[in-house]
Amino acid sequence: MEIEAPRIGSCSKEHQKIYKEWFDVADSDNDGRVTGNNAISFLSMSNLSRQELKQVWAIADSKRQGYLGFKEFVIAMQLVSLVQDGNELSHDILKGDVDFENVKPPKMEGLDELIQKKKDPSNSSKPDSDGNSPRQASITTQWFSSKPSKRYLSNVTSIQDGLKKLYTRKLKPLEVTYCFNDFVSPLLTNSDFDAKPMVMLLGQYSTGKTTFIKHMLKCSYPGARIGPEPTTDRFVVVMSGTDERSVPGNTIAVHADMPFTGLNSFGTAFLSKFECSQMPHPLLEHITFVDTPGVLSGEKQRTQRAYDFTGVTAWFAAKCDLILLLFDPHKLDISDEFKRVIYSLRGHDDKIRVVLNKADQVDTQQLMRIYGALMWSLGKVLNTPEVVRVYIGSFNEKPVNEGFTGPIGKALFEKEQEDLLTDLKDIPKKACDRRINEFVKRARAAKIHAYIVGHLKKEMPTFIGKAKTQQRLTDNLEEEFVKVQRDYHLPPGDFPDVENFKEVLRGYSFDRFEKLKPKMIQDVDEMLGYDIPNLLKTLRNPYD
Repeated sequence: MEIEAPRIGSCSKEHQKIYKEWFDVADSDNDGRVTGNNAISFLSMSNLSRQELKQVWAIADSKRQGYLGFKEFVIAMQLVSLVQDGNELSHDILKGDVDFENVKPPKMEGLDELIQKKKDPSNSSKPDSDGNSPRQASITTQWFSSKPSKRYLSNVTSIQDGLKKLYTRKLKPLEVTYCFNDFVSPLLTNSDFDAKPMVMLLGQYSTGKTTFIKHMLKCSYPGARIGPEPTTDRFVVVMSGTDERSVPGNTIAVHADMPFTGLNSFGTAFLSKFECSQMPHPLLEHITFVDTPGVLSGEKQRTQRAYDFTGVTAWFAAKCDLILLLFDPHKLDISDEFKRVIYSLRGHDDKIRVVLNKADQVDTQQLMRIYGALMWSLGKVLNTPEVVRVYIGSFNEKPVNEGFTGPIGKALFEKEQEDLLTDLKDIPKKACDRRINEFVKRARAAKIHAYIVGHLKKEMPTFIGKAKTQQRLTDNLEEEFVKVQRDYHLPPGDFPDVENFKEVLRGYSFDRFEKLKPKMIQDVDEMLGYDIPNLLKTLRNPYD
């Protein structure tokens, strides 16, 4: 099982040269992106119907970025050519036998004249019928087409750029004012918005986490260690790079272009057990894998760790797009530490998938009993009324052991592997939606945090008895949460864990907290209620 790099988008050097010239015409502001308005003007030269162009955009911008880069532009051109040749456009066409590398460029009516005009420098400064140069006209249009108060979003060409601006202008000031980064999550950086989707693998030792990654890549990666004993003793991020190398954790954590600067808060003890494995691979251009140390059973192992294992897992869980919990038929017990790890994933239930690995090591009857036992164990720990999705298979390079499973078991494993493969293939497509979802979740959490901190500040006396009042508020924190919830009509499920909040509060003097600033709350409400929906509306499929 593997995720193949899509063949669509690959083309000959001759065609690539043509498409580059066309891309420069379509990209009128030379920012390396063809946005919706540019695309409407350019693609109209293909003389396709609006419905056909809507499908072209939907497939080319499958990640829903809100624009076409050069690679996506090539895909769009190839799709236009196929439609012009009488092919019906659908996602199935990508799985067919089309030789995309030799798909000829489409017919674009009037494009040659545009290219000629662009090459002629005397045309670029000719005034229009009103006496304005094209440059002046575009600036004037941009200036008057946007609302004055929202002008900072008027020149945004992608959803992630829009979220960056909204975070910097509206959400980050609230987080800094009320120390959100100390209580909940470190402040976001640009690399957090630009990072590729991540898949984290969790499980007890020797359940096949590292082997699973090797199976997906169809090769080993730098620093991979496999064995029946606990071999992976560190967190390893497997990501795309120009050459094969392992980078130490302390180096990665200070790298501004990577989304791991927040891990500095876990200290050198953790960073010495963290590394980044880089290698050139088509799959890693779309997804980053996070391999984790095997969770050991018993209380002793937890105390031996020199860093907060559960805290690190929770940090990665917030960043990841998919979390795979791996079990094997001989390790179904959920230890104390594994239970704490699973509890730390709360709030990310929609990301969790369970994989029963090495399932070809037992016969069909035993597998049925093991599946039932696993569901029973998970039901006690996950504590949700919904049944978690469990994939059954043997995710390694060896063929399925039919001696145990029989032909029916083999067919089942193949279907399960295909389902998991589909889930993984969809990650890059859903990455933008997931990023918006996590951003909105963070904004709601920051708002509730501000209400709590503002309430604690308000309850403090002006002069006498500050220490006693702070102690009383800390001891009765759950009651204070109820008051905040009642006063501001907030959902109880959005409040943080009381014990964790108490732990961080002990390092603060409530008297130094900021009072609640309604204007900051209003800015975040406006961002959630107006700015984000408007951003999504502006950068949706231009043919909707």
